[in-house]
Amino acid sequence: MKQNFEVRYAASPREVKKMDTQELRDEFLVQNIFENDKLNFVYTHYDRYIIAGVVPVKQSVKLETIDPLKADYFLQRRELGVINIGGSGTVSVDGTSYNLDHKEALYIGQGNKDVSFSSASADHPAKFYINSTPAHKAYPNKKIGINDVEVVELGAPETANARTLRKYIVNSVVDVCQLQMGMTSLKSGSCWNTMPAHVHDRRMEVYLYVEVPEGQSVCHFMGQTDETRHIWMQNDEAVISPPWSIHSGSGTSNYTFIWGMAGENLDYSDMDVANIPDLK
Repeated sequence: MKQNFEVRYAASPREVKKMDTQELRDEFLVQNIFENDKLNFVYTHYDRYIIAGVVPVKQSVKLETIDPLKADYFLQRRELGVINIGGSGTVSVDGTSYNLDHKEALYIGQGNKDVSFSSASADHPAKFYINSTPAHKAYPNKKIGINDVEVVELGAPETANARTLRKYIVNSVVDVCQLQMGMTSLKSGSCWNTMPAHVHDRRMEVYLYVEVPEGQSVCHFMGQTDETRHIWMQNDEAVISPPWSIHSGSGTSNYTFIWGMAGENLDYSDMDVANIPDLK
């Protein structure tokens, strides 16, 4: 089984102010997450968050520990969330199989040793997006179907930010230590996500942009409210958002993104909203 990982260190606002376009992309943009029959990891020092992806085609792919964890197995001191954005697939956890259809999720608690990913069909394989955080307690595994999520309608067509937010792995849906994951879809004619923008200094965040049509892009905005920067992104690319940074985007078409968070507070509404006219 092929497995690859890279480590990203934390950067302060002072450093980011001096970065050019390529330096910003090298620091925060995550590309080539999904490869056939290969697990690709990014271990970030922001809250020790890990993102990964795998597309099992020819074989089942096993989750194995990576060197930065210094652990006997991946979930020895961690919890994990996975959302399937491909065809039907199965996640096997210590002998129990969980079938995940398109846009279904699974929470896996600390202490599970044997985790593997497989697809129902090689012609239409599953595409598993994985987020993981340190955990202090073992909570039960739980599948979250599309009808199990909390749904929130946000924004309006008049402000080009009408969107549907679906909370998958949050403490009101499943018992977790600190991991939170969900999915937000922009409605036709809307392009802005997370606008008005906000900052939550007690949590970091990662966005994975998906369902971006071919030939279209999303411009992701980051930085302090009075010192913003932007990163142009394509389909199936992720961006790391430090706790001191806004995280917002505008696309040349409507799109979907998966958000993941970690930190010391599970209160989803714990955020400092930035007034739009104050952004610079």
